[in-house]
Amino acid sequence: MASYPYNTAQWQGLRMAKLMETPLCEACERRGVIVGADAVDHIVAIEAGGNPFPPLEGLMSLCFSCHNSKTGRVDRGGKSLKRGLKGCDVHGNPLDPAGWEPSPNSSPAEGGKSQTAQAGCLDEFWF
Repeated sequence: MASYPYNTAQWQGLRMAKLMETPLCEACERRGVIVGADAVDHIVAIEAGGNPFPPLEGLMSLCFSCHNSKTGRVDRGGKSLKRGLKGCDVHGNPLDPAGWEPSPNSSPAEGGKSQTAQAGCLDEFWF
């Protein structure tokens, strides 16, 4: 983590601001698991054209495990892996909605899950 922008005071301040705003791992929290965040991740990787110093909404607080998984799967283009964030939320819907469309009769907000969500989630379920 010694390269730009991570070696700047601006990034360190942004990182601390994000961790103060969101101290828990956002991916784990969606699964109903409470884990402290250790890393701050760019939602859109810098290499993919993301802003090196985005607003806080452009960053995610993650534990090291979720950060490494997301970085390997999305930012570094893991070819054999399907989703950036593995696992399901407390309603059984995939954390990473890529390729997931809820059925018309099911609403994640209401606690329902579509067959697509169930299949996609169970394929990559982990805790």
